[in-house]
Amino acid sequence: MKQVQKLVYLTAVSFLFVGCGETTETTEISEQLKPLVTGAPAMKKDFEHRIHVPGNVETDQDVLITAEMGGLVTAINVKEGQKVSAGQVIAQIDASVLSSNVQELQTQLKFAEYMLKKQEELHRRGVGTELELESAQNQVNSLKASIQSLDTQRGKALIKAPFSGTIDQVFAKKGQMAGASTPVVRLVNNNSIDITASISEKYFDKVVVGTPVIVSFPHYSDTSIQLPVDYVGNYIEPTNRTFRIKSTLNNNNYFLPNMLAELTITDMKVKDGLVVPSEAIMKDQNNKDYLFKLVPLNKKSEDGSQLYKAVKMDVTVIESYNGESLIKKNGIQPKDMIAVKGAKGIINDEVVRIK
Repeated sequence: MKQVQKLVYLTAVSFLFVGCGETTETTEISEQLKPLVTGAPAMKKDFEHRIHVPGNVETDQDVLITAEMGGLVTAINVKEGQKVSAGQVIAQIDASVLSSNVQELQTQLKFAEYMLKKQEELHRRGVGTELELESAQNQVNSLKASIQSLDTQRGKALIKAPFSGTIDQVFAKKGQMAGASTPVVRLVNNNSIDITASISEKYFDKVVVGTPVIVSFPHYSDTSIQLPVDYVGNYIEPTNRTFRIKSTLNNNNYFLPNMLAELTITDMKVKDGLVVPSEAIMKDQNNKDYLFKLVPLNKKSEDGSQLYKAVKMDVTVIESYNGESLIKKNGIQPKDMIAVKGAKGIINDEVVRIK
């Protein structure tokens, strides 16, 4: 009987020790399973927000010069790459028929002027009638108008440069028949170019004339220039809700029309703003922004990590750029620790570890 009681006692003690061992192991595991997050301090710093939009290089002095009248091309006076001055004759269309018509009308005009003098003399003597005098005067005026019209048409046979520039391409050839509006040459002047872009209407009140713009070129990664905005559009494009801006570059000798550009515009500058990592900000079911502020506790986990309490804080995001967000204070102060990576898996007032 005594041996049975001793066996029961030893068994009870054994179970007691085993139970104590399991409790200790469970406690250690629970401490090690505290959520692990990455923290970063809220910072007081200068904040800039920039917008990036694609742009294009344009110039209003990039034209196809066309023939105003049809006819045989009798001369091409330029070649590709040649610089020309405004008014210089580029090409010539055969106008021999018009010249013959002008000579014929000039002969008729001489006779009409002779008849007009005779009628004026007869009118002074009281012999000629008023009707005959007016008829002679009308004939002279009609012939002068016809000659002037033919001279204008004959002048269109000379194709002239409308502005100074460089002949980029010659389309017509001597001996070819050219119709009205047939391209003859392309004339380009890149001395003054425009950088244009379309910007979302949400920035309409932030981009004004004089706003600095940094222009870079995707195919020239080491090239960028800074220009002011010279023009802001007065119309919102209804299809994409954008407005147009333009910056002008003078004395250009490098960039060509239709080059692709990228415009970077600083639309916001805040001095000593409260900035946190954008990754730390989340949205709740009501689409409101919040983050977790990490409050240190007076204890550590089994691996020696400092433990923190994650406190949910509603925040107001003013603007975000380049991985950082400018926020209103809302109870957060500079140097407060904020949960960044791993914050989505925790709840309010949960104890966490910082990696």
